Amino acid sequence: MAEITMIEAQKRSGRFNIYVDGHYAFPVSESVLVDFRLYKGMEIDKELEEQLTTADDVAKAYNRALDYLSHQLRTEKEVADKLVTLEIPEETIEQTLKKLREFALVDDTHYAASYVRTVMHTGDKGPRVIRQHLRQKGVGEKVIDEALTLYTPEEQLAVGTAVAEKLAKRYQHNSSRNQEQKMRQGLMARGFGGDEIKAMLDAVDLTPDVDEQQALLAKQGEKFLHRYRALSPSERQYKTKQMLYRKGFKLDDISQWLADFGESAE
Repeated sequence: MAEITMIEAQKRSGRFNIYVDGHYAFPVSESVLVDFRLYKGMEIDKELEEQLTTADDVAKAYNRALDYLSHQLRTEKEVADKLVTLEIPEETIEQTLKKLREFALVDDTHYAASYVRTVMHTGDKGPRVIRQHLRQKGVGEKVIDEALTLYTPEEQLAVGTAVAEKLAKRYQHNSSRNQEQKMRQGLMARGFGGDEIKAMLDAVDLTPDVDEQQALLAKQGEKFLHRYRALSPSERQYKTKQMLYRKGFKLDDISQWLADFGESAE
């Protein structure tokens, strides 16, 4: 039976060299040294040496994972992906994740709940975008469903209404129809659903300023008439009317403006 004849501290903190029968054999971390209670004079066979080497690989991967986790919360998938980039074997990664779970250093349930709370209080995202984000992070559907229960309909309405108000200001110089359409698209892009969006839009005062809308129609109309000035009168009127309708103005308002401007609506 071989025997540990010396345990030597490396220059690197927390690392030790193990000598067996007077010869350097392998390195171990301090955690492995303690866990296996290694000491000078301890007998060691090939099986134990393999266990120590495996444990040391896990200890090194564990420390790498701790460094990665020191900046922010991570999901199991994120940690595993990071360790893959460090060329750590799959078996070692799984044992490392097991150790991280034991100390509650990775917990997808906690991560998902924390992310939902953060979005509720500081973000502008709806449940669909939240679900997509958590899926990309490798969180399971059941865990996502549970986390999203924290995002109550009342909370969603409050967050979405705040977003709708910002969008209303951003598009206030659009036609009223285009303004509402862009607001709806903006809310959908942020992950809110149809019924939720309707309630959010209802909560925002979208009563158009008649004078402002008329001025906007005139400004846009004159621009299109100028753009199509080389066309025949009928073609110019048709193109202008078509473009103003696409901009969200009502046909009756367009026809009235054309008539007032001196262009036939026919």
